Amino acid sequence: MADPPVPPPLPPAAPTTDDDDERALFHVTESTRTYPCHQCGDQLVFDITTQRLACPSCGASQEIAEDEGPGPAERDLRTALADLRQRGEAAVATTQVEGEKEIVCQSCGGHTTFSGTLTATRCPYCATPIQRDDVHDAPDRLPVDGVVPFRVDEDHARAVVEEWVSGRWFAPNEFKKYKRTGSFTSLYAAYFTYDADTVTVYRGRRGDHYTVTVGSGQNRRTETRTRWRSVSGTVGNRFDDLAVLANDGLDRQRVTELEPWPTQTARSFSPEYVAGHLCRTYDNDVSECFGEANRRMDDVIATTVRRDIGGDVQQIHSSSTDFRTLAYKHLMLPIWLLTVIYEQRPFQVFINGVTGEVQGRRPWSKVKIAAAVVAAIIAVIVAVVIYNAVSGGSSTTGTGA
Repeated sequence: MADPPVPPPLPPAAPTTDDDDERALFHVTESTRTYPCHQCGDQLVFDITTQRLACPSCGASQEIAEDEGPGPAERDLRTALADLRQRGEAAVATTQVEGEKEIVCQSCGGHTTFSGTLTATRCPYCATPIQRDDVHDAPDRLPVDGVVPFRVDEDHARAVVEEWVSGRWFAPNEFKKYKRTGSFTSLYAAYFTYDADTVTVYRGRRGDHYTVTVGSGQNRRTETRTRWRSVSGTVGNRFDDLAVLANDGLDRQRVTELEPWPTQTARSFSPEYVAGHLCRTYDNDVSECFGEANRRMDDVIATTVRRDIGGDVQQIHSSSTDFRTLAYKHLMLPIWLLTVIYEQRPFQVFINGVTGEVQGRRPWSKVKIAAAVVAAIIAVIVAVVIYNAVSGGSSTTGTGA
């Protein structure tokens, strides 16, 4: 049996500033940080139940260190987009989130690999929570503005996912063994949220239905017709914290169905909220995510225009939208993620880490579906036989009388 990894000598301490959190241990050579407990030496994690940094060994806990104030503030989106264009695509796609980075755990000496946009994980040997500092602090990356902390703890999350899985009647039995075959973890996913005040000028037509009676005799009938008239107008819309997932590799449709997110509870970002949980920085920047946000805004604006036109049916011939204000925030939002590999395909189930909403996909059991179809056919046959028997008996009785 190979000897366990020997912890390397601790690197020199990072220079401290007034802004550095004294509870974090910065590892200069690895560009990482951990949170050792000052009482027993174990690692502190963000405890969801108490909303504090807590030691799982001795129970010591500390308040989260965060900036005082009303919470994360919006940033001007136009300024950010102009800055991204000025830097160019090469600067945006920084090598700091490409490929893999192997770091040495400063607690046990084991090697931990950070892949892609992962910025917080646990050492696979000693479970020490480790965070990368070089990504979030990189000059070519947009800073994290805020975080919505987990409120649903692991026990609650496992209970709701158990209920969800149990309710999938046609899922294969192997999928329902997720406790043994699946991976269940807490994750802070990267999001951009958008605020906008818009004014839209439109032209179109309003259609009002009316009925007329046509024909005569047996051909007399009522027809519905539409009276059209041209319309134009102006409508306003306000969008607040329209959230767009900025990570790849997650089932975007199902994650979107976790909404709404209580972004009004977001707090100024502190890496202490991430301690002990996985965390990812964004794969798609604020410009790329705005494409999806803009499409969703267009849908809402079109609905507003149709409502303003009124009538029974509407036609929008043209519209022009002016964004009076446009802002964004870069937030970390909490998700419990269950991943089950079935027939070499991953199936993901997501839980909103604040509301407990569950969304996901599961495989279908061909055997169970076939059995259900056969059972339905048998039930129909039995029903027909019983009906014929009852009907035949009734007819015989009536004839005899």
